[in-house]
Amino acid sequence: IDEIEALSSIYGEDWCVVDEGEKIYCIKINDCLDQPKWTLCLQVILPPGYPTAEPPIYQLNAPWLRGQDYTELANSLEEIYLQNLGESILYLWVEKIREFLIEKAQSSCPEPDIKKTSEEVNEDDGDDFLQDYQSIQEDPIKMLNYVTSESQEDEELPPIHHGNPVTDRRSTFQAHLAPVVTPRQVKRVLEKLYENKKIASATHNIYAYRIYCEDKQTFLQDCEDDGETAAGGRLLHLMQILNVQNVLVVVSRWYGGILLGPDRFKHINNCARNILVE
Repeated sequence: IDEIEALSSIYGEDWCVVDEGEKIYCIKINDCLDQPKWTLCLQVILPPGYPTAEPPIYQLNAPWLRGQDYTELANSLEEIYLQNLGESILYLWVEKIREFLIEKAQSSCPEPDIKKTSEEVNEDDGDDFLQDYQSIQEDPIKMLNYVTSESQEDEELPPIHHGNPVTDRRSTFQAHLAPVVTPRQVKRVLEKLYENKKIASATHNIYAYRIYCEDKQTFLQDCEDDGETAAGGRLLHLMQILNVQNVLVVVSRWYGGILLGPDRFKHINNCARNILVE
């Protein structure tokens, strides 16, 4: 509690309480320039055993953060945790991320390539750190084409399960799930879902999948925001925490015109969790 109060006073408006009961917090971090170019959001869940026995469950959210940058930053946070076992580490994590962003700003790195956003971005709804993002609608199926060859024989369409819809302030969320063992099956399921006019008309169809490759003993996994920035990554993170494998989860959201702020991410993940449990 002392740590949370201290962080709240240190970071002020950059500190956001997502869910007090579940101890979920979000910290907006930037490169300290007058007009910040590099911005990142650290979302943390503090488990019951934190800090003495369990590390925070965290997620790094920024559209430009991928590949080597993500690995480097994640390794740095892991190192800080191991060097400070049993101690409060959130302040150290935030300042390490800020140091990383300052280095990016001072280096010759090109400015981040920001492409996607959602209906809620341009409003003051608690996600204002995303408001510079430009919206580009893309076909979420296209990204799978690079891993699926048309010369492959069509595989059997897996069964698709549909979860119960959840409605909040005129926005509706519904999860869909299918067992998959190849990227081609992922593509087939997505194509089948998009044949449904209602699903095809959803404002966002966010998805993530994890396929375990026995021969390499690794996971083939990917996700898609479909315009709802960082939602796909959050969904994949949930599946990683639950140790889900050989499954595709799609969450459709129909926007009802009333801003939900961070609650929309809670509904997306809750829908996904419920259908996984079912």
